[in-house]
Order: sequence, then C-alpha cells, then structure tokens
Amino acid sequence: MEKGQIVELTIEDISAEGQGIGRTEDGLVVFVAGALPGDTARVELTKVKKNYSIGKALELLHVSEFRRDEQWCPHQDMCGGCPYGRLEYSKQLELKEQQVRSRLERIAGVEPKMQPIVGADSDERYRNKAVMKISTGGLMTKKGGIQVPVHEPRIGFSPAKSHDVTDCPDCRLQIGTAMAAAEATRQFMEEDHICSYDDRWDKGLMRQMTVRTAFGTGEVMVIYDIYGKGIPNAAKLVEYLDDAVYEAGGSLESVVIRNDKKTETIAGKDTITDAVVIEDRTLEFEISANSFYQVNHDQMEKLYGIVRSYCAAVYAQNGTEPVVLDLYCGTGTIGLCVADIASHVHGIEVVQDAVLDANRNATINGIVNATYTCGKAEELIPQWVAEENEAATADIAILDPPRAGCKPELLQAIADAAIPNVIYVSCDPATLARDVKLLHEARYELMEATPVDMFPNSGHVETVALIQRRKSD
Repeated sequence: MEKGQIVELTIEDISAEGQGIGRTEDGLVVFVAGALPGDTARVELTKVKKNYSIGKALELLHVSEFRRDEQWCPHQDMCGGCPYGRLEYSKQLELKEQQVRSRLERIAGVEPKMQPIVGADSDERYRNKAVMKISTGGLMTKKGGIQVPVHEPRIGFSPAKSHDVTDCPDCRLQIGTAMAAAEATRQFMEEDHICSYDDRWDKGLMRQMTVRTAFGTGEVMVIYDIYGKGIPNAAKLVEYLDDAVYEAGGSLESVVIRNDKKTETIAGKDTITDAVVIEDRTLEFEISANSFYQVNHDQMEKLYGIVRSYCAAVYAQNGTEPVVLDLYCGTGTIGLCVADIASHVHGIEVVQDAVLDANRNATINGIVNATYTCGKAEELIPQWVAEENEAATADIAILDPPRAGCKPELLQAIADAAIPNVIYVSCDPATLARDVKLLHEARYELMEATPVDMFPNSGHVETVALIQRRKSD
C-alpha cells in the first residue's frame, strides 16, 4: 500500500477518538475520520505506516444504518467532545461492550464471563462537571496604546491537538446550569472588557471555567482558573451567575478562583453536597473544587451498586462481614457505599486533601467503621502485613485507579498479602486487561466483568471486574 492509493473499505469498528476502522484486502488497518461502523467508503490513504494507515473518505458508497442525523450537534466537528455522537446509542453500547471483551481476550489472554453493558437512561445532559476553555483571541493594541480583546468571549471546547476554542452556547452533554453559567460569564466579560489569558504574550486573565452541579441536590459550584490574583468587579460576576443558575433550576452555592498558587472561595461555601442513592440508602458527599467525583451521577449510582453487589456476594460466600481495602479511594465514595455490609473499610489515598474529604464524608453520613490514610498503598499494605494490622487480613481490595491503571508494585503487594477478592473499577479496558494479566500470573482469576457506560457519545467506557485468588494451581 502506498500514500495516495484509493481503496474501498467497509468500516467495522471505531476508535476512542471517533475514527472509523476498516481493513484493506491484505489486512492493513485503516483509520478514517468521519466514517462509522456500517459505512462503505472510497478512501484515499494519506499516511501509510508498517502496521496501520490513515485515510480520508472521498465518497460514501453505503451509509451505515446506525448513523444519526448529521445535525445531532452543530458543534460536533469543531469541539471534539462527542467522537461517538454520530452513532445511534444502541450501537455505541454494542461497540463498547465488544471493546471490553476484545481487550480482555487479546491483552489478558482470558475468555471473560461478561455481563451485558449497563447503558444510560439518557445519553444527553448527563455530565455534572463541565470544564470549558475561555478565549478572547488574545490582545490587540488600538490607538493610544489601549489593549482590547481580539474577539468576543468564546467559552467551550477544543478539538484534539488544537488550542482553538469552539464557542458552545449549548452542549448536549451538559446540564442547563452549566450552560447558563457560561452565558453569564460571556456577558460579564464582554461588558467589563475582560480578556482571556494568551500564552503567546503571557497576558490576560481568564483561562477556563468549571461548573460542578450536584444532581442529587441542585447545588452548583463555579470555578475559574485565572492568570492573576483576582477577577475585577467579581461581585457583579457572582450576581450574574446567581441569577442565571437560578433561572436554569439550580442553586449557586460556591464561586471559586484558582491560580498557580492557591484556590480561593470568593462567594459562598468551599464545597457543595450531592446525594447518592444506592439500594434505597441515601448518602451525602461533599465535593470541593479540586476533588475527584464521577461525572455521571445516574450511572455512578448503577456502578456503585455493582461494586456493592460483588461485595455482598463475598459476604454471602464467607458468612461474615468482610474487611475492605478501598485503594485509590479519593474522597471515599465507593468504600462508604459498602461500609454497611463491611466489618471495616480502610481507605488509602496519596492526596492529602482527598483523605480529609473522605473522613469528612464518613462523618457526614454517620459511618464509624471507615478510616482513611494518606500514603501509597504499595508501601502501606506490606507495612500492615508486617505489623499484623487488621487491614492486612482484608477480604476485599477495591481498586479505582486512574486511566493509567495500577502500579505493578501495588498488584504485587495485594498478591503477597493474599487478599482473596479484588474488585477493580477501570476507566480504560486496555489497562484493565494488562492488570488482569499481571494478577493472573500471581494466582488470580477474572470471574466476571460488567461494562458501564459512564460517558455516552464518547469513546470511553467504565468496567467493574471481580477477580478472585485461586485456592491452588
């Protein structure tokens, strides 16, 4: 195959970035922007590598039956936020389930027992956190040396590998409170001639804004990342935000500014509170500006319910309440959701602020059998084993690592401690499969995996896996 060659492809899959994937007659993988599974296209090869190539669709010979209306979102080709947005939602779920299965088979070398993917009740307006870039195009100098923004305030998102900001007055993934807060910010910036920061001149103020909305309570926090010490006339901005969020059905409870040196609350509280229902049990969680929290409230309840069901199965199997290690625990949300069926929950997290949040969340919910420690789990677990600490006799280790997956040292520490059950919550099927393989080599077996679509219209999928230690080889 050569650059410039034209081939006819049937698109069979889609990448996480939204590129259609097809194969030539001789088996070369071709990534085609804009093509969808089920399409047949004439494709020009624009880049040819040893193991894959990049192509440009010249003509669609057959249009996929799973292709949505081209106008599903007017910003779709510009912001990069919905790489799966052109696909019918049922097809998205089918592909994501297959992606989890294929990675476990190909990378981990196992034939997984898979539960059907848990889809969302709605693939729109599900995000409780909107992170939007702010741009006024930099600064230009008028006569008299007056510096003014190049263009009107734009608040939205950037395509992959681009710094351009697509202004999004409405995004179909975001709740109305986020869009209302963004519009209030546009109005304030335009009226008060506030510029965005531009690294080309190292000048300007506004970098980006984040809107966090607690779906369970309606409380809203707005966070501005700025280049400077404060926002001029901030009281006016807060007033605009308060009115806009109220009109959208929310309650503005916190306005925060962050720069390279500190995080400061300029109006309201330092946190907002969300309510989560797990099996008819309601828990409240405080969310601060810098804390991690799942972005899809409704799917989070389903995901935590699956974790709880796996813990309950271990409880039923052993006949006693399990001791649980909650690793990469963040603000403690997962561990607190299983604390009522556990003897004790021991959380470990490397971020000190998150540990403080986790202990506070335990107190808020009246949970006394959960404690949280700041440190590295791969170091603390061997230490607890040497000290014969109760945590070293854990029945279950819950893992919820970042996209990069677990450190091999942590997996080895779990194996050395002979913790019999591992519940792994993963946001990347490839790193999950890699870690399942490492655990398999340490006498563990993948018992079951349940994909959960936390991020409809994107290329990401969450998976909950139950992994158990083999009693003998």
